[in-house]
Amino acid sequence: MSRAEAKAILMEIAQNKFNENEVTAFVTVFLMRSITLEELEGFREALLQLAVQVDLGDDLLDIVGTGGDGKNTFNISTLAAFIIAGAGQKVAKHGNYGASAISGSSNVLEELGYHFKTTEADLKSDLEKANICFLHAPIFHPALKTVGPLRKNLGLRTFFNLLGPLVNPAKPQFSMIGVYSLEIARLYQYLLQKKSTNFTLVHALDGYDEISLTADTKIYDPEGEHIFSAEELGFQNISHETIEGGSTKQEAAQIFRSILEGNGTNEQNAVVLANAAMALKSTGKFGGYENCLEMAKDSLESGKALQALELIVNN
Repeated sequence: MSRAEAKAILMEIAQNKFNENEVTAFVTVFLMRSITLEELEGFREALLQLAVQVDLGDDLLDIVGTGGDGKNTFNISTLAAFIIAGAGQKVAKHGNYGASAISGSSNVLEELGYHFKTTEADLKSDLEKANICFLHAPIFHPALKTVGPLRKNLGLRTFFNLLGPLVNPAKPQFSMIGVYSLEIARLYQYLLQKKSTNFTLVHALDGYDEISLTADTKIYDPEGEHIFSAEELGFQNISHETIEGGSTKQEAAQIFRSILEGNGTNEQNAVVLANAAMALKSTGKFGGYENCLEMAKDSLESGKALQALELIVNN
């Protein structure tokens, strides 16, 4: 489809012009073939046009993964978001319930007692007191509520996984996006180069949509492509088992709080810190990666990251 056709059809899906079987059939096409750049652009334009508009100011960062990597890690990018906030960078985190994972960012925050904010004023209030706010995607993308149950029933990665990181209604100036394949990384790179100069894409070469430290990490940014070993990021390689996320939402929330409280394992801490540091570096405001890593460590070890969580959960 052309960009215009893709935009038009997603607008029509949002307006309930098709029944569930027709929408399922349409979504299934993209399980059999890759999405094109034009289609991704068109879908993105439709969702941003249909979204509830919010103005939360400039100098915001989002750190988010596409999901769908099938790795069942704990909520690494969401934890990194609180570490980034504790380090002094404002974060507008966009997230949702897990579609193909046990616990998405919305699941874990809800489990920890956070109440989703629905207004620009409440989001701004969270940003002012904690340096972070959370935009629960179904609230700000009401047009997609008809697709939610369908995605859950499919239980598979769909093109909506690809759209989530691209349609944050706050339109953050900086974004670090984790992607589950090199093919998708390239697609995002083409799209984001046309729209923005402040993006960083990360992909662990063994298939994670984040810096996993289980293998080398490929980074795409406006300066090009780079591959980093765990050692170059300041850590040792770790095993897959050490960053698993548990089998229930309750376990995921327990792991989340434990890490912020300073009781995470060395491997859990390492992964979260590496992602937070790379995101801080991507803003270009805090110097090189090593300095950003020290900032991230200070945020976690001093309790500032935990304080950011408690400030938005308790209000």
